[in-house]
Amino acid sequence: MSLADRLAQRKVVVEAAERPRSGSTRTTGPLAEIRRRVHQELQEILGPQLYNERSLEVLEYRVRETLQAVLAREETPLTAADRSRIASEICDEILGHGPLEPLLRDPDISEIMVNGPDKIYVERFGHIVPVDAAFVDEDHLRRIIDKIVARVGRRVDESSPMVDARLPDGSRVNAVVPPIALDGAALTIRKFSADPYTIDDLIGFGTLTTQVASLLEACVRGRLDILITGGTGTGKTTTLNVMSQFLPDDERIVTIEDAAELQLRQNHVLRLESRPANIEGRGQVTVRDLVRNALRMRPDRIVVGEVRDGAALDMLQAMNTGHDGSLATVHANSPRDSLARIETMVLMAGMDLPMRAIREQISAAVDIIVHQTRLKDGTRRITHITEVVGMEGDVVTLQDIFLFDFRAGTDEFGRFRGQLRPTGLRPQFLERLAEVGVTVPAEVFGGGAAA
Repeated sequence: MSLADRLAQRKVVVEAAERPRSGSTRTTGPLAEIRRRVHQELQEILGPQLYNERSLEVLEYRVRETLQAVLAREETPLTAADRSRIASEICDEILGHGPLEPLLRDPDISEIMVNGPDKIYVERFGHIVPVDAAFVDEDHLRRIIDKIVARVGRRVDESSPMVDARLPDGSRVNAVVPPIALDGAALTIRKFSADPYTIDDLIGFGTLTTQVASLLEACVRGRLDILITGGTGTGKTTTLNVMSQFLPDDERIVTIEDAAELQLRQNHVLRLESRPANIEGRGQVTVRDLVRNALRMRPDRIVVGEVRDGAALDMLQAMNTGHDGSLATVHANSPRDSLARIETMVLMAGMDLPMRAIREQISAAVDIIVHQTRLKDGTRRITHITEVVGMEGDVVTLQDIFLFDFRAGTDEFGRFRGQLRPTGLRPQFLERLAEVGVTVPAEVFGGGAAA
């Protein structure tokens, strides 16, 4: 694609993001009353079938069939468009997630943020814009939240006012309710693509370059231990999912997550998900418990969705005891910060370990840090590919293999022109890769012959 084509495409994307678009055409006025009557009659006819029917296909057929019959009996004159709109909204309410359903179906939306019954925002093309979708009231919003979390065996109420859950397609859900949410219930949904992104997609988005993609593929196949770091919403899980596609199909892979999001396509995959305590305060299974249990499951690879507590210690132990090639994500502002966070999380495990011992464990376990950032233009870019070299005194030494070129500035649309550039340093892990038959062309690092 030429520069002119890219500029034109960027202009279309920015204009579309800045133009508030309707996420829903909710009925109002007299039509709202008709919708309420039809909805109520439908519930009276179907009754318990709405909750007892286990087959979603059968339930959907019965709802649509009954709905058409009820609408046919409606005495108020309705246009075909109004009839279709009312039917669509009622189906969304009963079979889906109410006013959120059109937003969930919109492929351009990457995040949905519900700040209240009538305050719904979405992220489109990296820009946050309001939509005119709305819930009827606070109770309506709470019913949808309860419906979402109940599907994955979780709950949210005054005694447990925060919850992490997921939709059937893997989209991540967080909900908070009073008393900690002072202005009423709030819901955040981070959508996942129905068709998982590939490495070519990330290259097309500008997240990384072809050279970096080939290096990361070599590192995964060469069984290096990799941390993917970055702030909230920078795309760490997406990058982890894409890098997981490089894992060989003949290896036993165990994934560990708070809420299952990874979409691995290999045949031999075991998925584990943590579980919160029940209403009696029992039955909690933490990520740390799952990491420890995974070591007894004869894994070739362990993939941890996010390390956020004492599980860091068990993850380091796994990496240092023969489970090479593990992948994990960590929240951090830079590669150096990620090491400090891991140190803190190891201390959270309750082990009285000297700091030097912890740092030696980190330097021996982690081989590469892939750091991702969400830039001011809304794009998500990998900004650092950093090698963990070893120890110098009491300090873990790092060297940057690739860095994002911020000096290139921005174009007329405010989009960063820069990309990942090699620093010219040859990583020390090339020898380890060569030992397992994985080679990386030297031109990847700015050289000429094969490394």
